[in-house]
Amino acid sequence: MQVVMGIDPGAANLGFGIVRVEGNHMVALDGGVVETPPELAMSERLHRIHRALAELIAWHEPMAMAIEEVYFGKNVGSAMAVGRASGVAMLAAAQGRVECFGYTPQAIKMAVCGSGGAGKDQVQRMVGTLLGLPEPPSPDHAADALAVAICHGGSSGRRAAVRAGEEEATALAAGRPAG
Repeated sequence: MQVVMGIDPGAANLGFGIVRVEGNHMVALDGGVVETPPELAMSERLHRIHRALAELIAWHEPMAMAIEEVYFGKNVGSAMAVGRASGVAMLAAAQGRVECFGYTPQAIKMAVCGSGGAGKDQVQRMVGTLLGLPEPPSPDHAADALAVAICHGGSSGRRAAVRAGEEEATALAAGRPAG
């Protein structure tokens, strides 16, 4: 069993989603949005995000934090705010002894929907389906964070299978029985 915390970074609205992974089965444990008022200084907004994430980490004890890596072409201000929020999430993870992983939006969509070009509605519906929820999760930032957690949960299972396959191949190549 593994608990994964997914993060959809943002300074105004940071989405979080916490998923328990047991083999091929995933269950949503928690999800929501850390909102910070725009009238606060950026340092106070980041402090509130950090405090909220530290509390979630202490409560759920995730083994991994998966963060959506967001790239911006034109809006430097948004890129800076998202980068700062991602940094604060990584700091909270490091302080909680939680390993961090990053995934591009395309990789997340591919893991959840089977297509890197999937739309937001399709991602939300598939997150709900994969987690066995009665309806698609909301708000959007929480749904996106759950998608990031699903992406990591699925890929960590594949990494374990690849490691097992590599070990089996190594054993066979050495003339030992596999397993």
